[in-house]
Amino acid sequence: MPQRVSRRARTDLRFVGRIAGVGTTSGVRIVVGMWNDSPLGAFADVMIEQGDGHRILLAPTSDVADFVAATYDFDEVRVVPVAWKKIDGGIGVTAGDLHLDLTIGAISGLGMLLRAVPRAFATMPEWLRLIDPVARILVPGSATAGTAGRGRREYYGVTVARHIDALSGRWGEQDLGALARLEPPVRFGFGSAPAAPSLVDVTTTIR
Repeated sequence: MPQRVSRRARTDLRFVGRIAGVGTTSGVRIVVGMWNDSPLGAFADVMIEQGDGHRILLAPTSDVADFVAATYDFDEVRVVPVAWKKIDGGIGVTAGDLHLDLTIGAISGLGMLLRAVPRAFATMPEWLRLIDPVARILVPGSATAGTAGRGRREYYGVTVARHIDALSGRWGEQDLGALARLEPPVRFGFGSAPAAPSLVDVTTTIR
């Protein structure tokens, strides 16, 4: 007798990977997604908000660009080669005209707290919906549950958070300057990355 397929199995899309969020003294704010496992395969994408508020998506394929642009809000979408790699002390990211090196530090106090929550539990949409009001207070600008366009809901389950200690790089002809807080919050979706520059391990679920 065939097994009944649950509604969650039919509709949940899960993206497992890391997100880095940083501000810069140039005024450019950057969020990098590095996805090891997703319905679109392994990929990386970059969301940039310039100092004047112009929001740009850098995506590696048209499929990724279409999906992400239907989930978040951008003023411009560019399909360009996007890649990341481990470098001495951190992560190097290239995406079209963006060249960015991030120095990764220790697990943060928030990260220690998150590690105390069992991973399977920490990524459950039901749990993330419950704790969303608390998360918005503890980490201003961030959220664990919200809208994802086209009548969908999105849930961010962070399991580890690390400090980003420094950066260097260029955005086109512009030197990005030094690391700064990610302020004001970026305006791509229902929540921003934390104001304190961070690299987080995350499972994103779209339902």
